[in-house]
Amino acid sequence: MSERARVSSAHISPSAHYTGYVWYRHQLAEPAFVTAFGRLVHGLLAPIAWGARVGFGLDIEHILLQRHLQIDAQLTAAIEQGGVRQVVEIACGLSPRGRRFSARYPQLQYLEADLPAMAARKRLLLHGEGWLDGRHQVKAVDILAERGGKSLAALFAGLDHREPILVITEGLVNYFELPLIEAFWTRLAEQLAAFPQATYLTELYPDLREHPRYRQLRWGVDLVGRLTRGSYPLHYRNGEEIVAGFKRCGFRQVEVFDPSAQAAALGLQPARTPGLVRVIQASL
Repeated sequence: MSERARVSSAHISPSAHYTGYVWYRHQLAEPAFVTAFGRLVHGLLAPIAWGARVGFGLDIEHILLQRHLQIDAQLTAAIEQGGVRQVVEIACGLSPRGRRFSARYPQLQYLEADLPAMAARKRLLLHGEGWLDGRHQVKAVDILAERGGKSLAALFAGLDHREPILVITEGLVNYFELPLIEAFWTRLAEQLAAFPQATYLTELYPDLREHPRYRQLRWGVDLVGRLTRGSYPLHYRNGEEIVAGFKRCGFRQVEVFDPSAQAAALGLQPARTPGLVRVIQASL
């Protein structure tokens, strides 16, 4: 893997601390998921978040909740209606989803994965609280590794290939340029083809140039890039481009959800502006 790819991979983990604190603030996570760094960053960004909310109608935490709860809703349906019993959450960070769903569904096998340092921290957190067992595990992965012990092939090797599977990535896609992330999606689709039924859930922020807050959105994107020491490119222009992109990567069926249109069902207040985030459900 190139040095450029290695640097790109390393940009992901810092933002996990911020979102971990957001999930706790909104009663989606236990206190164990809060870090001092996450609390500090949230406090430092509070004035900026307030200004964006009051001045531009852009509520950063609301957008994060939209994507998180929409993914939760799709996962719940896949378990309760689709018979999914094994879930892999890649780039899990400090997400509490594995903890919540493992506790809710005792039949579920839940595998969390992230870069080695973040995976070690998550494993320590879950083990310290007594939440890790044979059903809920954490492993290391690098989504840019094409071979070796941190590759997707190694991550999926220990799973039951006779059972349906659902894979989640949240807060990952827009840290990478489109060719890199589409290469990941292609490798992911190749791995999922070995299962009788496979679903992938993720979110992305399209390049919605017609959005009334597009200029402010670009400012926010640039800010995120500076805070994470990398770029934060926006992918695709609309739902049709999203569907075409995922199909190029090997997924046969692709649905695009706008969580802002599902606010009531997700238990959220209606947004003041059209939605910025999209949740993608792609299957083979």
